[in-house]
Amino acid sequence: MSDVGQGLESLGEMTGRPPGSGTEHIAIAREKKVDKFGRAYATGKRKNAVARVWVKPGKGNITINGKTSDAYFARPVLRMMINQPFKVTERQGEFDVICTVVGSGLSGQAGAVRHGISKALADYEPALRPALKHAGFMTRDSRVVERKKYGRKKARRSFQFSKR
Repeated sequence: MSDVGQGLESLGEMTGRPPGSGTEHIAIAREKKVDKFGRAYATGKRKNAVARVWVKPGKGNITINGKTSDAYFARPVLRMMINQPFKVTERQGEFDVICTVVGSGLSGQAGAVRHGISKALADYEPALRPALKHAGFMTRDSRVVERKKYGRKKARRSFQFSKR
């Protein structure tokens, strides 16, 4: 019973492993990933939408499928969504974003663009990754529409029942 009170420091000695044999956590030093034009590239996904995003230093212009963000995403909520990674990292107006997005609807596309911007920012400036990850922007939202089943009106909705 006296072995239990020794603490976690001596656990390595009890298991027979020498200190420094892989029990410590090693922080991975990430490096900047940019192409020859100084842009960081990432792919963002949400529902069935896929966004290809390039981030480069600039004046804060966001271009989606050849249109400005105001013209492409008319609803203010969607524009706010794609600007969230810049607000969290306090980088508003410092990067230009060029992206192409296909699939799904506008809401899914906005989520895909946000995901892609977050990944590209983390590649361009690795020090921003913890803030983006803590805000939940680095994780792909895997929720998709459930498929329709046979004998049902929708995925779960049955046909209306009538006794007569």
